[in-house]
Amino acid sequence: MPRFLINCSDPSHRHRPTAQRLPIPAAAIVARSSELTASATRHSAMSKAFAKSLSQLNKALIRRLNALVIRAQPPPARPEPDGRVVPTTRDALPAERGGVAVCKVEGGLLRSSSAFPYFMLVALEAGGLLRGLLLLLLYPALRLIGHGRAIKAMAVVSFIGLQRDAFRAGRAALPWLLLEDVSAEVFDAAVASRRCVVCVSAMPRAMVEPFLREYLGADGVVAPKMREFRGRYLGVMQDESEVLRGLDVEKVIARAAEKGGDSDDVVGVGGLESSFVHLFQNHCKEVYVPTESARRRWHALPRRRYPKPLIFHDGRIAFRPTPAATLAMFMWLPLGAALAVARTASFLILPFSLSVPLLAALGMHNRVIANSSSAATNLFACNHRSLLDPLYVAASAGRADLAAATYSISRLSEILSPIPTFRLTRDRAVDRAAMQAKLSGGGGGGGLVVCPEGTTCREPFLLRFSPLFAELGRDVAPVALHSSVDMFHGTTAGGWKALDPLFLLMNPVPAYIVQFLDTVKCGGGAGGPEAARAVANEVQWRIAAALGYTCTGLTRRDKYLMLAGNEGLVDVDHGAKKKTASTST
Repeated sequence: MPRFLINCSDPSHRHRPTAQRLPIPAAAIVARSSELTASATRHSAMSKAFAKSLSQLNKALIRRLNALVIRAQPPPARPEPDGRVVPTTRDALPAERGGVAVCKVEGGLLRSSSAFPYFMLVALEAGGLLRGLLLLLLYPALRLIGHGRAIKAMAVVSFIGLQRDAFRAGRAALPWLLLEDVSAEVFDAAVASRRCVVCVSAMPRAMVEPFLREYLGADGVVAPKMREFRGRYLGVMQDESEVLRGLDVEKVIARAAEKGGDSDDVVGVGGLESSFVHLFQNHCKEVYVPTESARRRWHALPRRRYPKPLIFHDGRIAFRPTPAATLAMFMWLPLGAALAVARTASFLILPFSLSVPLLAALGMHNRVIANSSSAATNLFACNHRSLLDPLYVAASAGRADLAAATYSISRLSEILSPIPTFRLTRDRAVDRAAMQAKLSGGGGGGGLVVCPEGTTCREPFLLRFSPLFAELGRDVAPVALHSSVDMFHGTTAGGWKALDPLFLLMNPVPAYIVQFLDTVKCGGGAGGPEAARAVANEVQWRIAAALGYTCTGLTRRDKYLMLAGNEGLVDVDHGAKKKTASTST
């Protein structure tokens, strides 16, 4: 029998007395209910008090964390006993209005919180690979000593021993890297909308002043100078007190009133560390101090909004030299050198039908856009991107009989060229006769490739085309070239041109786009110089339209005056008298 069943036949269960439920008085029920209500009220009050205390503690903790991470807005400015006004610090960008802005470069105008890439670029371009390797090895130690001391240490490694007069990295190599890091938000609030702008930097003046004055239009630059001895940098910068003693910010601020602005409306944009903090305290009524989280939300300034277009820049480095990217470059160098030798051997030994697919397997990408009208043309005019331009045109056209008209390339590049080359002399009559001989089949050539710009341009711009090729009286086939590199530039204005092919072929994946355009009729050379100039402009416009580039009137002379400090003339006759710039082709 299951245990939960009761056996009714058991006498013990049959006579068990049943329990009786007694009634509870109403007064007792009311008293018990009141006691429970009071207890619940006490517990509710204790819970509310505990929750309130937790809420207050949480708010206090949030305020304390915000004070450490985000500069909270303090009370309005109040005068000090000496009459000086303490600036108000805000964490919102100042309104876009006239007046004067004092802007910190590191961490303010620039989005990046590290100055390492700029010093690495100086070390590599002005000092060489060994100096760059030393700076890279010191990077872990630089992370431990703080931003201000790290800048001083990097300045020692990057500048010590460099000649002051030969240092051109600040004007030729650094602007493209700095422009790519400019914050669009800070530029709108502190540069574009102001009557006067004073930029403050802890980096050496030789690095930042050309960029700030020429490309952003800064009215004043506050930055330490490098100490020097007998024309060479010692690697030591001026102290902050020395910089401020030789500074006259009042004159810059007074220009705002002359330009129609309010000289009393001075706002500041702070940055990393506290260098030149007295400058902001003494002259700014309102200071914006960006945080790391705010900088991460900033956007890069688009190229179309640059105050001055970036057309020319020099240097071998084609990437932003962060610590990781620089380490990858040094690890790539041995393999890149071997790869450059293999690519050169393919160019020299094999015909185009075999070398082109082999080079594609070795990482050199090439895209050809053919045009039937240019198939029977013997004169090709292309824009100039690198010393391999004529070679790519010849290989894409499948013609080994094309010769290249060159100027200022090294003897080594001429020896290694798979196609014939001849040097221009900058004498129009002599060069015209030599080009006519090549087109007529003399000198072992049946066709000609010319680069009318006369020098390379890395950015999406076309320099002025020389009309000499249009004076030959032959129909010309325009060729639009676009090249891209990912590690090294294969051109230089102030370096060793003999290394141009090596650096270009050391890139992991260099790429070229070759587009043949419709042939332009030259009219048999009739019409004189004006007709030739019109043909040259037409060829320039067609190439620019095909590539999406912008036409300019700049020349080789303009480029070399800016980047190298000379007119870009070379001695092509081994000691003969150099020609003047007016005879340039």
